[in-house]
Amino acid sequence: MPQIAPHPALAGRSVLSLMNHPADAVREVLDLADQLKADPEWPQALAGRSIALIFEQPSTRTRVSFEVGIARLGGHPVVLAGRDMQLGRGETIEDTAKVLSRFVDAIVIRTVDHAKVVALAEHADVPVINALTHDHHPCQGLADVMTIRERFGGPAGVRAAYVGDGNNCCHSLMVAGALMGMEVVAGCPDGYLPDPDVVERADAIARERGGRVWVVTDPREAVDGAKAVYTDVWVSMGDEDQEAERLRVFAPYRVDEALMDAAAPDAVALHPLPAHDGLEITRSVYHGPRSAVWDEAENRLHVQAALLMHILG
Repeated sequence: MPQIAPHPALAGRSVLSLMNHPADAVREVLDLADQLKADPEWPQALAGRSIALIFEQPSTRTRVSFEVGIARLGGHPVVLAGRDMQLGRGETIEDTAKVLSRFVDAIVIRTVDHAKVVALAEHADVPVINALTHDHHPCQGLADVMTIRERFGGPAGVRAAYVGDGNNCCHSLMVAGALMGMEVVAGCPDGYLPDPDVVERADAIARERGGRVWVVTDPREAVDGAKAVYTDVWVSMGDEDQEAERLRVFAPYRVDEALMDAAAPDAVALHPLPAHDGLEITRSVYHGPRSAVWDEAENRLHVQAALLMHILG
């Protein structure tokens, strides 16, 4: 049964992105996640604890993995849809934070505006975990790197290529990969590049550890030598009014058999799901022998449980 001493940089702390957390803390979360995955007998590390799960956007993997993980650790997940809360009727994020802090031991939130999560953490007296915003998806980044470690070891020096929209998943892969000393390259069209500040900060982190983070516009250049080829949806929630233009712009960035053949011979395909068959990725890839997307999805359960153990254990 895995037991830990919570990392001091995580114990009682909020996780809004991985940018401001040290590499050894992230590595300890990943190491614990590996132990949890290998051992079906989980410790009751959250016994007597209640964790609020606020979902202002639809969710399958994030909601189920958090609910199941909290329950397996002996805790009580309190699932709150944004439309069912007073938050959805105009109560301020400050008031919501202060009230929930009197009831629960931590708050997990999935929303659009990253500033909203920052404000929640500023006013809450309990840790806040970002379960997805438009800017960052740290839990997904942890699962991505865990999956790459499982396939290739290390993962220092391993190259991962992200192709498509330079969005929250792109940012979080860059940061998580940088902390582990990986090489992370994003291949994105002009107008859809990742935030240059995130790229600059992630590259600085990576170079301290022998890695590198950079951006190109040619998808084939991006995947050259890559062990992992990662993509995400082209039309995220809130981008529906741009759908026609996005489908046109991103068509050359589709992850298909030809693009996978341009990567390393043992490369795997990654996707946070849900996938849109024939758009950002073809079914033959994400259901094929080079796919690691199902391990990646499962690993959300393990990294989030490990993260909660470090924050609340």
